Amino acid sequence: MPIRRRSLAIGALAPVAASALALPALAQSDRPVRLIVPAPPGGPTDILARVTAERAAVLLGQPVVVDNRAGAGGVIGAEATFRAPADGLTLMVGHNQTHASNQHMMARLPFHVVDGFTPVAGLATVHHATVVAAGHRARSMSDLIAMGRNGGRVTYASSQAGSASHVIAETFVRRSGMEATHVPYRGAAPAATDTVAGVVDFYVATFPTVSALVREGRLRALSIGAAARVPDFPEIPTTAEAGVPFMAVDAWFGLFAPAGLPAAATERLARAFLAPLEEAEVQRRLAAAGFTLMPMQPPAFAAFQRAEVARWAEMVQLTGVRLED
Repeated sequence: MPIRRRSLAIGALAPVAASALALPALAQSDRPVRLIVPAPPGGPTDILARVTAERAAVLLGQPVVVDNRAGAGGVIGAEATFRAPADGLTLMVGHNQTHASNQHMMARLPFHVVDGFTPVAGLATVHHATVVAAGHRARSMSDLIAMGRNGGRVTYASSQAGSASHVIAETFVRRSGMEATHVPYRGAAPAATDTVAGVVDFYVATFPTVSALVREGRLRALSIGAAARVPDFPEIPTTAEAGVPFMAVDAWFGLFAPAGLPAAATERLARAFLAPLEEAEVQRRLAAAGFTLMPMQPPAFAAFQRAEVARWAEMVQLTGVRLED
């Protein structure tokens, strides 16, 4: 399958909020920073990268070039970052698959997800929701579980084999004692389309990818992995309310650099990419895209990543999900 690539230079001349003016010393080089996105244009990772890069370029005083390198469950983009010089000119927006679960699903991953990178900053999360077709007979998670027990069998979609949607759904199936068949798709859009059509019974999706279909009444959300009900969708119970608290697993996104990036460069980049998260306009744009902000400085983000690597290890071991190398 050909790798889709797309680069976009984010100029450094856009207006900057007053709160960001406290970082005038960040300007350092006219050479562009390459921000690798291990996903095609238009998805959550790409949206987050472009919104933050646009503002970070102002603070850095140099262009930020978004470079889409999709494929192999994020491994292509992550490997390109891993092999780049640790000079502060190559970064990537990584996530729970590229920098946690892949470590346990691939026998010959060409890098270690912790040792091979410098964690720079935590950025944001999105919730997962379990959805069925609007006319599906399951009205609750309990109904869905009952359908998959006692000799019954259900089907579930994922955005791709080995994705978070696959692992979380299979965790649900195993822990609920259900019988279910996994139907992998090439992307969230076709998975959602077939769920709407009733081709599959359910789909565990990042909520921003299906929220419009839920709002339009074409999908019904049985639960969402949030701590409290989402104000715009008060009818959707949380996973805890639905009796499946173990499904409260967010997709998370953060900034990584090659291993060995000096502390001064790490701190400089962290400040440039975290400062935009304090701006009202950036907050509005990311909230509209379904993100919850998760600003983390380098030490906190490094600790968070290590904990997530362990968390995903447990889920991968339970489910037995593997990716082909």
